[in-house]
Amino acid sequence: MMFMRMTIVNNIKRMIPRTESAKKYMEFVKGLNQSESANKSFAETLIGTLTTCKFDGTPTMPQHVIEMIDTTTKLRSMRMEVSDSFLVQFIINSLLSEYGPFQTNNLLHY
Repeated sequence: MMFMRMTIVNNIKRMIPRTESAKKYMEFVKGLNQSESANKSFAETLIGTLTTCKFDGTPTMPQHVIEMIDTTTKLRSMRMEVSDSFLVQFIINSLLSEYGPFQTNNLLHY
């Protein structure tokens, strides 16, 4: 058991309760690993949504922006850093070509 605990990084080690059984210890570690994999998968999905999202007129523009902000907030809650300037750029990139003058004008301010 001591060797098993020594091989795990300290910040993860604190999340694992002390057990007398190596089997119970490994089951708990496996559960943490599966949870971490699920979080990574969810983060990848959110990043994909943020980078490929396109405004098509349905929903309205404010609703579209709110959805993109919500996606960014979810990423930030997972300790992923997305700066406000990147968020603005993602929003601008998601606009249709008919918003071209707005895109060009807004880029001059960043």
